[in-house]
Amino acid sequence: MLQAIAIDDEPIALEIIKNLSAQVPFLELGACFTNALEASGYLQKNKPDLIFLDIKMPDLSGMELIRTLAHPPMVIFTTAYSEHAVQGFELDAIDYLLKPFSLARFLKACNKAYEQQSLRSHELPSGAVFIKSGYEQVRVELADIMYAESMGNYIRFVLSGQVIVSRLTMNEAESLLPGAGFIRIHRSYLVAKEKITKIDKHSVWVGETELPTSSAYNREIEQLTAGRQIK
Repeated sequence: MLQAIAIDDEPIALEIIKNLSAQVPFLELGACFTNALEASGYLQKNKPDLIFLDIKMPDLSGMELIRTLAHPPMVIFTTAYSEHAVQGFELDAIDYLLKPFSLARFLKACNKAYEQQSLRSHELPSGAVFIKSGYEQVRVELADIMYAESMGNYIRFVLSGQVIVSRLTMNEAESLLPGAGFIRIHRSYLVAKEKITKIDKHSVWVGETELPTSSAYNREIEQLTAGRQIK
């Protein structure tokens, strides 16, 4: 079951999402907000699987809200403005619904989110995950993963002695790999904490490979250097 919330400054738009959500059997819509700041407070204490999120809102836009979250849930943007589509997908959005949207289009977006959530169920007790590569599900030991790199619509998983390419977003990869063992250092890089050999001002080193860091993830990286996150 997908646990979702909706954020839109138009009450009528929220009612439409409520009505459509009630027709999707694997979706449970909980809280709804007309104020992004109020929703931000909710997200500090609660971890829904999915957010239906309007883009243009007063005070704080939907995109600005997502950028404030270190580990955002899955997002389906809902908006009347098609010009924001590219920005939405750059933020690893699951989908982008252009208002007004039909039940069929809404269901398609929800199915994408459900597919992503199902990736989490592939985590195994032995410390392995299944990663889809082409038409195959490849079993990968978590201890073998060095880092994951975003390459457009694909993720490149770099392992000890092997590379696997999978059609995933970075948010999907982050959901697949346990947070206790992996850290996001950049919009395009997710790194195994125990594989990090050196950290400097603008880079993280995994063995002999230098990877760039982003200021958006400085807090998590600083915690690593303080020794509080290394497992």
